[in-house]
Amino acid sequence: MKTRYAPEWEKIAPKRVIRHADTKNDSLAKAVAALQAGDKLIIAPGTYSVERMWDIQIRGTADAPIWVVADEDATVLLTRPDGRQNVLNIGQGAPVQYLCLRGVELTGGSHGLRLGRCHEVWIDRCHIHHTGEVCLSANSANTRRLFLTRNHLHHGGGHGEGMYLGANNGEFVMSESVIALNHVHDCKGSQGDGIEVKQGSWGNLIAENDIHDTQYPCITVYGTAGKPVNIIERNLCRRSGDHNIQVQGEAIVRNNVLIDAKGSGLASTDHQGKTRNLQVVHNTIINTGHAFSGGSWNAREGMLLANNILYSRDKNALHFASGSDGVVITGNVIVGDGPKKGTTPGRGLVDFVNVTWDGEKHDVRPTPGAPLEKADPALLIPTDFTGQARTRPLSGAITR
Repeated sequence: MKTRYAPEWEKIAPKRVIRHADTKNDSLAKAVAALQAGDKLIIAPGTYSVERMWDIQIRGTADAPIWVVADEDATVLLTRPDGRQNVLNIGQGAPVQYLCLRGVELTGGSHGLRLGRCHEVWIDRCHIHHTGEVCLSANSANTRRLFLTRNHLHHGGGHGEGMYLGANNGEFVMSESVIALNHVHDCKGSQGDGIEVKQGSWGNLIAENDIHDTQYPCITVYGTAGKPVNIIERNLCRRSGDHNIQVQGEAIVRNNVLIDAKGSGLASTDHQGKTRNLQVVHNTIINTGHAFSGGSWNAREGMLLANNILYSRDKNALHFASGSDGVVITGNVIVGDGPKKGTTPGRGLVDFVNVTWDGEKHDVRPTPGAPLEKADPALLIPTDFTGQARTRPLSGAITR
C-alpha cells in the first residue's frame, strides 16, 4: 500500500486478536460492538445477514486502532433481507475514529455502506455491489480523514453512484481524505456518477482510480468554498454517458487519462459555486466530442490549461462557451477544432501505442514519431500517469 494513500497507523499491530465464525442472527454485529481500542476481529467465511439497523459505534485511538477484517482470502458477505435499511452504517449514532474495515463484501439493502461522524476511518479492499441505492456514501455528517482505498464498487441502485461524498451546498463536508486505487464501474442508476465529491468538501486527494461505464461523470467534484483545493490525479476514466471528469473549480487536475465520453472529456462550469482557481495540467484527453470544455472560465481568477494532450475526433479540442479572457493556455498538443492559442498540432491516435476512441484500448504511451515535445517547461510535472519519471515533455503511460 502506498504510504500517501494509507493512514499513519496502518502498521500498528493489534493488542488482541479475536476470531468470529457465528453467522446466526446478529452475532457478528454484537461482536463488533464489543471491540475495544487495539482489538482486531477476523471474520470467518460466510454470509452474515443483519435484519435490524446495523450501526458501528466503536472508537480506537492513534496508537491502538480497531481492525475488522475478513479472514485471508475468505468471502465474507454482509447483507440484509430487504432495502429498508443500509447494509452497514458507521458513525450514525455516535462518532467513530481509528477503525479499519477490510476485505468484506456488501450487497443488497439501501446504501451498501454509509459513513456518518467518522474521523480516521479506513475502508479498504471491500467489494460493494448491487445495492438498492448508492454503493458507498458519506453524506449525512461531516467527515475528516477518510481513507477509501482499493475497493471494488459497481451496480448501485437508485441514483446509482459508486461513491457520494459530502452533501449538496456544503451541508455536510468531507475534508483531508484519500480516495485512491478504487475500481468503480457500471454506475447506471437515474444519475450514476462514479465518484462524486460535493460542494464545500476540501483538501481531498482523488488518485489512481479506474472508473468506467458510468451514466453521469466518472468523477464529479464541486468547489471548496475557499478552503484548500482538491487534487484529482492519475485517474483512468472512460466510457461515460456524460463527461469523464466534471470539476467546478478550486482543484488541481493533473496526469489523468480520459477517453470516450458522450459529453466532454473534461468539463468545467459553475454549479453550486463559481468556477475559480482551477489548474488542468498534463492530462491526456481523447474524445469523439469536445476534449476540454470550460463553460464558465471567462475572466475567472486562477485558471490554467497547460501541457495537456487534447484530441477530439469530431468537435473541439478546446471549447470555451463564454470565452477565455484571462485564462493561461500554454503547451497543449491538440487534434480538433477550437482556439489555437497555446497549442501545437498532434496527428491523431497514431501518436499513442494502442488507443481506440471507445476507450477499449487505452495504452497512451507516445509512439516515436508523436509530436509531443512542445510542453511549457515552466509548468512541467516531473512524473507521469504511473508516478514514474516523465520521459518526454508530454507523455501518458501504459494504463493499469
